[in-house]
This record gives sequence, structure tokens and C-alpha cells, in this order.
Amino acid sequence: MEMAIAFHKPLNSRLSINPNPNSRRGLCFSSSLLYNCRLPSSPIATTPFKFPFRNSVPAPIKCSVSTETAKEKKRQLMRRRDIRNIAIVAHVDHGKTTLVDAMLKQAKVFRDNQFVQERIMDSNALERERGITILSKNTSISYKDTKINIIDTPGHSDFGGEVERILNMVEGVLLVVDSVEGPMPQTRFVLKKALEFGHAVVVVVNKIDRPSARPDYVINATFELFIELNATDEQCDFQAIYASGIKGKAGLSPENLADDLGPLFESIIRCIPGPRIDKDGALQMLATNIEYDEHKGRIAIGRVHAGVLQKGMDVRVCTTEDACRYARVSELFVYEKFSRVPAETVEAGDICAVCGIDDIQIGETIADKSSGKPLPAIKVEEPTVKMAFSINTSPFVGREGKYVTSRNLRDRLYREIERNLAMRVEDGETADTFIVSGRGTLHITILIENMRREGYEFMVGPPKVINKRVDDKLQEPFEIATVEVPEEHMGSVVELLGKRRGQMFDMQGVGYVKSEKFSSCVLLITI
Repeated sequence: MEMAIAFHKPLNSRLSINPNPNSRRGLCFSSSLLYNCRLPSSPIATTPFKFPFRNSVPAPIKCSVSTETAKEKKRQLMRRRDIRNIAIVAHVDHGKTTLVDAMLKQAKVFRDNQFVQERIMDSNALERERGITILSKNTSISYKDTKINIIDTPGHSDFGGEVERILNMVEGVLLVVDSVEGPMPQTRFVLKKALEFGHAVVVVVNKIDRPSARPDYVINATFELFIELNATDEQCDFQAIYASGIKGKAGLSPENLADDLGPLFESIIRCIPGPRIDKDGALQMLATNIEYDEHKGRIAIGRVHAGVLQKGMDVRVCTTEDACRYARVSELFVYEKFSRVPAETVEAGDICAVCGIDDIQIGETIADKSSGKPLPAIKVEEPTVKMAFSINTSPFVGREGKYVTSRNLRDRLYREIERNLAMRVEDGETADTFIVSGRGTLHITILIENMRREGYEFMVGPPKVINKRVDDKLQEPFEIATVEVPEEHMGSVVELLGKRRGQMFDMQGVGYVKSEKFSSCVLLITI
């Protein structure tokens, strides 16, 4: 049975699609950490549907993102054509940071004779040691008179709070998917968040040069994911780009890559809309990120939504309309290439860094002094794991660190939650104990390691799952795990996860990879 219609609502059956490699189809994944007390009652059906696609030469990239609506006209809003704000999102190890490296190098951000280390954006010591991105970071490049602000984001679900608040600053995302693994749990999470914001999505099938690459499967699975997440028809009609981040090549088909990332840059310009702004309105800027400098103090980073921000300007900092205070902007910076550059004014639509407001917090709005109003606060998903932090009471106290008192521990933990919105800290049963809640054990582990390197000495308790009661029903968080193993080991994996109260709701063969037959088991695991 062939069908030639577009679906934008979830189907009970899985879709089997075999699109033209040049067609624009994509994939997304939803949150891997959810609260629910009901489990799927039946396995997902596997009835195949075929979607015919034209085999002719593809037309030039034409994206379905609407750049102006009747509501915009009514409010006299406009879109800036000279700026694109994008976030690069993906599952861990799918090549986000390596792709950003190639984009920076080809945009001539660095001199030809300049030594540049790998994974330039991973500047934190822990990031380089572990080979993962922990903190989101800003940079920008210029392409054909268009400034592209790029935000590199973490790939682990434990650091999903970084992704959730960063999406407030952008109008589109590059969804990077591995050409062999396809969509993974964090792919689902970040794509769900991007679709909820209504952002345009460009799917980048990365590592296409791998011998075991299977681009058709990845595109099919990505398109299924868009449908599962209730993407609109416009969002499902995404642009697919095939790339090799480590080689700095991209193309519209896996067999025909250009010598550079030109097709990727062109897709960003055409498919990601410019920021929608109220140029003549009252100033509004949402503080989405916070950095600290020894000389400049706290630095608020965010996108100017309306009006014009000027150096030396008196502003009003608002949490709500009833909770506002006054401040002055001492210094103003914009992102150019790989550094911050001083600026006198920043117009609506651009991303900037503001100095001079020492007590500003993430989620607060920098507004016009007389008529400014706050923007909606940033919301992130709730923590799922908690641990107890307390002072060291062993006989060896004071031998490894210099900050050993409960006051030192309290100040450091409460300072952490100022910029880490996904973390919670509350007082424990005693004056020397604090309960730290995070999105996962890795989330809290990174905090522990950073504090240890800073000279803090303390003790931690075992991680515990956070349960909550909704409508008089006790609910616990669960994770969706996708396990891909050779067929002969499938029984052992199912048995192992079954002992952890896991429930399998789908199993399917995914073909041959490196001459070995694999079976894919999608398991619902209760933590």
C-alpha cells in the first residue's frame, strides 16, 4: 500500500520509509527522563508503509519555514535577515563539537598558521579529560554577509537543563545524528524541546564517511521520530545534510559531498529564519546564561528580544512585574568569531554579554527603565536523583582540602544553583547536611569533581531516586533505553534488564552491521 500524504500526528504503527537521499526528511527524540505511572499496554506494531519520492534531480533548497504571519504584521514585528541564531544539539559522541570546529576553521576564524587544538569549544578541564561537553558555549561566524551565532550544547541527558534554557536564544537547531547509530535517547529529548519551541530543524547526518554508515535507515528513523513527537507538517519537511565533521565536508546526498561545508552553511541561511524582533519596542533581554570574570564580575548572556541595548544605559531588572530593581550596564559585548568584542549598542535579535549587574540571575529580564516588562521565565524539567552532602567528620579531616566547614559547603552549593538551573539544593536534617538534587548521577558527579578540584572537602551519601505524589499516586522517574546487540547476546541483555524491573515494549532486527546480524531492543527501565 502506497500513501502520498503527510502525517503530523502520532501513529500506532511504525513507519518504514525509503526516501530519496536528497529528500528533506529528519528525525527527533523526546525526553528520556519522564514521570508517568502508566506503561505501554501493547508492543508497537510493525506494519510497513511506503512513501514514494521523486527520483529526479532535486530542486534548490526550499524550506517551508514561514517568515511572517498575520500576527506579526498586526504587532508590526519584523525578522532580521542579517543574523541567524542556531544551537547544535545531538546525543553524546555524535560529533557536535567536532562539527563546530570545522565550521570555525572554514569561516576563517583562525589564522592559517595558527595552532588550533581539537574540540576547541570544550575549554573546561573536565570536558577535555572526559571527552564530553558539559557547559553550553557561544561563538559566531560570518557567511556571505550573514552573522551566524552558534551555541554548542551538551549531549548527555544529565545536562539537559543547559539545552532547555539555550533554546530560548535561538530560532533553529542543527540536529546532528550519527550515520550508524541513528537517533538515540538524548536525540529524542533535545528534538522534543526544539519542536515545543517551534524552532526550525536542519538534520545533519554526521560521520557519513564511516564504512558501516547507513544513511537511509537514519533518515527513516529520524522521520519516524518527528512524527512520534507530533511535529507539524512544516517541521517534518526538514532539510537533510550529510556531513563528515572531521573532514569538514558536507553535501545534499551521501554519495556526493562537497569539498567544504558550503551546503551546510547554505542550508542554515535558507532554512533557519532570522530572529523575530520588535525593533521600536521597549527593551527586553532574557538572561539565559551566566559567566564570571575576575575583573568584570558577573556577566549575563542572552538575546535582545526587543528594543536597543546601549552601554551605560540605565535598565530595570525584573523577575516578575512586581519584583524589579534598577541597575546600569557598565560594559557590553557581542560575539565575533571566537571571542567577545566590546560594543556600544546591540540591536534586537543579536546575542550579547552584559556587565555591571552584579546580582543578576538566569531567567531574569533586563528591561527598559520606564516601560519594560519581563519575559516568561525559563522552565526546566525536574531533578530525578538526590544525594546528601555533609562536612567531613573522619579522623583525616583537613588533609586534602582547605574548605572544610559547613559554611564553606553551603556557600559553594548555593552558588552552583545560580547558574545550574536543573539542580536543586536544600537543607538536610542537620545543620551540616545538604540535599543536592540533579538530573542524574553524572550531573551530580561533575559537581563533586569540580568542588574537589577547588579545594572543598566533604562527604556524600548514596544516590536516591526522587519520587513524587500526583493525584494521590506515587510516581517514580523512568528512562527509555535503546540497546543494540548481536542476536546471540540478546537473551542475556533482556534478562539483565529484567532484573532491574525493565519492561520491553519493542524488538526489531535492524539488518547487518560489519557483517554481524544485530537486533535492536527498546526497553523501558524503571530506575
